[in-house]
Amino acid sequence: MTGAINLPASAGKPLAGWRVLVPRGGPWGDGVAAALRARGASPVVAPLINFAPSDDQAALEAALAKLAAGGFDWLTVTSATTVDVLSTYNAVIPETTKVAAVGETTAAALVAAGYQADIVPSEDNSARGMLEEWEAATEGATGLNVLALRSAIAKQVLSIGLERMGHHVEAVVAYRTIGVPVSPKVADDVRSGRVNAVLVTSGSVAEQVQQQLGPIPESILVAAIGPQTKKDAAQVGLRVDVVARERTAESLIDAVVEAATAKA
Repeated sequence: MTGAINLPASAGKPLAGWRVLVPRGGPWGDGVAAALRARGASPVVAPLINFAPSDDQAALEAALAKLAAGGFDWLTVTSATTVDVLSTYNAVIPETTKVAAVGETTAAALVAAGYQADIVPSEDNSARGMLEEWEAATEGATGLNVLALRSAIAKQVLSIGLERMGHHVEAVVAYRTIGVPVSPKVADDVRSGRVNAVLVTSGSVAEQVQQQLGPIPESILVAAIGPQTKKDAAQVGLRVDVVARERTAESLIDAVVEAATAKA
């Protein structure tokens, strides 16, 4: 997500009086904070993760050089952060190389950066959703050369799936995810129940929430952006109360609104 979420004027203020922890900063955090304010909430923007360069810069630079030279038929992009990496390196994607974006947020980031997205899963914005639509989008072709840019901790669901389809995949780490300490005030507000809801947008965020703020009081609603994030949260001992129907920020906020309305 690259900006504020558009909401209908009739959305009302169902989150009036709610303080909601937003675990990421930057344009994504700004957009979510604006959407929460539109619903009446007071967002608490406290980035819990950030992104650092890959440990193997040489491999990334070599892959991007090969990409620019037309060495890949496809490029897969699984996050908006990967798009930031492409922009930072002024990466060139030739017209002969098609781009698969794992979700609408990633596709929007690609377009904003001057790139294009040739495949975006229509329903399931995940690696599995991409695999389901890949064969139809490529007309069953095999033996394609694919560059898969990913984070250092990402599960290689997409790369493995494409290899099983008979494609040649070069998986390269584009960035690392690192934890960011929250301020003592934010930690105290959460532990004392002065926050009403916590948004959890990835397994990395779940891990930091549990490590820095856990155990989360039962009075605080914990909302996950998707089923996989809920599973990742469970693995680190973090309770999740509601899960967004779609893997989007809008849907995540809707899940909080529904829970708040049910409590009212």
